[in-house]
Amino acid sequence: MAEAEVGDDVYGEDPTVNRLEQRAAEIFGKQAALFVPSGTMGNTIAIKLHTTHGQEVICEARAHVMDYELAMMAWFSGCLARPVFAPDGVLRWEHIQPCIRRHSPFWAPTSLIVLENTHNMAGGVVTPKEVMDEICDRAHELGIKVHLDGARIFNAATYLGVSVRALCEKCDTVMFCLSKGLGAPVGSMLVGSAEDIARARLYRKRLGGGMRQVGVLAAAGLIALEKMPHRLQEDHQNARLLAEELADAPGIRLDPPRPQTNIVILDIGETGLNSEEFCTRLRQRGVLASAAGPNRIRLVTHFDVDREACRMAAGIIREVAVAAWRSCRGSR
Repeated sequence: MAEAEVGDDVYGEDPTVNRLEQRAAEIFGKQAALFVPSGTMGNTIAIKLHTTHGQEVICEARAHVMDYELAMMAWFSGCLARPVFAPDGVLRWEHIQPCIRRHSPFWAPTSLIVLENTHNMAGGVVTPKEVMDEICDRAHELGIKVHLDGARIFNAATYLGVSVRALCEKCDTVMFCLSKGLGAPVGSMLVGSAEDIARARLYRKRLGGGMRQVGVLAAAGLIALEKMPHRLQEDHQNARLLAEELADAPGIRLDPPRPQTNIVILDIGETGLNSEEFCTRLRQRGVLASAAGPNRIRLVTHFDVDREACRMAAGIIREVAVAAWRSCRGSR
């Protein structure tokens, strides 16, 4: 990063950023790519590209664009989210089709479908290629665009044993994070057609994402893109280790029972603690977890946590759960 060749990226003159964008487009089989500071900015720009004010955007009910991006599709794009619940987190055409609204004097028309693969709040579940392809094909027949929130798309591709190019072939735009599983300190990418990315560059500037000599970050992004996907299976194995170690822990229920990728979600409702209380007790013992609801906590495996650290974390989580569970039962 310290040795990165830099220039003014707002003028398209940062050679390291240019290389990163070119490689991202090549790897995904798209015409062009754009480096953005965050996944939220990438999703926000994509939604703006494919919509106009007063339209609807279909997404899964627990989607990141729905719950964790400060209503940017409303604030910036002037669109209404149409959340559709998929029991296992995998949004299918059978869920989407009944919710599509055509032009009418009474309701806002559907202009975009946003998919999320892997699905964060559904426990890192993977949407198969054939499911994504069907949604894209049916949506395009109706003139509806499809954007993929692929923050962890390399995890999905690793689980399925396919390339990200094949998996995302039919999506109009894809956002993916260079951080998270790929390990870069910061940054995400938006890929799509040359026309869309040219417009996206202007929206990035409007949102304050023109970062000038940002090759220092793009250099790390290149390593993340080229080298880090090959080790993601380690994270998946470590997540399964966590799940196996905690499967029979009193007061804990895994949701889903067997993680597919690098996210483990625990329902800790039977311990008598809420998620904030449980996470605080873990933090006091050196384990960082996050709340995923009133009684659910989320654990994520990544490059900085090895297998032994996962075993230690599982032991601490079990001890906290057992102590709380016993206290809860004793107070009844």
